Amino acid sequence: MIILVDFGSQTAHLISRRIKELGVECQIVTPDEALEKIRSFGLRPQDDRGVDGIIFSGGPASVYEEDSPTISKEIFSLGIPILGICYGQQLMCQLLGGQVKPGFKKEYGPAELVIRDKGKGGSLMEGVPSGITVWMSHGDEVIKIPEGFKTYGVTKTIPYAVIENEDKKIYGIQFHPEVIHTEFGEEILANFIKICGLKIKKRVIDKSFVENIIKDIKDSVGNEKAICALSGGVDSSVAALLVHQAIGDNLESLYIDSGLMRDGETQNLKKVFKNKFQMKIRIVNAQKLFLENLVGVVEPENKRHVIGKTFIKVFEKEAKKSGAKFLVQGTIYPDVIESAGSKHAQVIKSHHNVGALPEKMNLSLIEPLRNFYKDEVRKIGKILGLPDEIINRQPFPGPGLAVRIIGNVTQEKLEILRKADKIVQEEIDKTDFPGELWQAFAVLTGIKTTGVRGDERAYGETIAIRAIEAQDAMSANFAKLPYELLEKISTRIVNEVPEVNRVVYDITNKPPATMEWE
Repeated sequence: MIILVDFGSQTAHLISRRIKELGVECQIVTPDEALEKIRSFGLRPQDDRGVDGIIFSGGPASVYEEDSPTISKEIFSLGIPILGICYGQQLMCQLLGGQVKPGFKKEYGPAELVIRDKGKGGSLMEGVPSGITVWMSHGDEVIKIPEGFKTYGVTKTIPYAVIENEDKKIYGIQFHPEVIHTEFGEEILANFIKICGLKIKKRVIDKSFVENIIKDIKDSVGNEKAICALSGGVDSSVAALLVHQAIGDNLESLYIDSGLMRDGETQNLKKVFKNKFQMKIRIVNAQKLFLENLVGVVEPENKRHVIGKTFIKVFEKEAKKSGAKFLVQGTIYPDVIESAGSKHAQVIKSHHNVGALPEKMNLSLIEPLRNFYKDEVRKIGKILGLPDEIINRQPFPGPGLAVRIIGNVTQEKLEILRKADKIVQEEIDKTDFPGELWQAFAVLTGIKTTGVRGDERAYGETIAIRAIEAQDAMSANFAKLPYELLEKISTRIVNEVPEVNRVVYDITNKPPATMEWE
């Protein structure tokens, strides 16, 4: 077992996932409860359930700030290996006599790691080549390492990117090995597991794994009725099918037509779920209610909360008609993380199925995918027999097009964005890119610019195109779409959507940006 001490990192659960994928149990704990939890489990090799190693996660705070999360120095005297990542490395150095200060500049994105030495053996960087790309996300840096530590890796900006005290088996790295953009990140975490004296055995999501999820749902719901929040996206589709497999006709899938969806959503949903899987689906037209509630709402978090509350009110009202006791939602872990799912995490953005739930719901919540990432959800969907058109569908935000419209949401703006977004999808579908892209969509920026139509001055809307490549949505790179493709998209939008006279392309990675603009 590895204990992961979460200092508020947006990728704490991703670290846990990587450890579990390597075949080792990982328990996430807060700094306040870490020592108590470790004592309750005991230490290897004396205790069968004992803790083999400890990881300190990253976090948004600065270790030198007054109220920043910290941990007792007693943890360093337990005699088991410790790995500090980003904030975790900085805190470890601060507590052990090193020094941390604000960096010369904040660093978000790729950096080249040069490895100086592999140490005496059993090193964290064993088998990892020098000159790899690692992923940074920090504003502070270690400027003095504690006594007994040596430096084994540097970047152009970070002199202590990898530090080790091999005698005490305490290790620190400034970058994030858990994100997919860090080369050899899995190998680095695997090396730490080996240092802890454990063997690597990768976990696989297979048919029996999915059958256990279905059994858990059946045991939880019993003979009661459930109502599912079905949007037609991969998350809600997989959640709905899991629950349908568990309780059959006791599930009624409810599609709330908010008027905030993309072109053709309702028709496609009917085709797949009613015809292929014979699921009970009820479509509720609530377009007028959503638009009324969004009048004058401009701030992104307010939009998400208004939409979330409206969703829940409609669900509760419709659930009463069906006699349902449970509400099923397709929440996945990135939703939870970005809605500050841990004690010290900051809210990046609320999700309509996470951050806006009323305190006193009339329905009990079932979220079978809450601990999974998008790529894992797709694997589960494949095992369930969902068609590729659903499994490989691009992620779509719960609040829909409302968070792709900067500013207030109106029927006119929704129609403009729907037309532009449809053009983006059509042109990309003609290329070889759909299998490589995580998302590609249009954003109505709310910026008007001067243009020329014919020989007359035009003052029209600006559409931004966002196309990104990712594996688990916790980090991403903007897609390098060919200029020819971008030109086709731009030409079609300004010709076919008369309200638009300018198209721009978003070339920002995550971090520092998020997937969506709002």
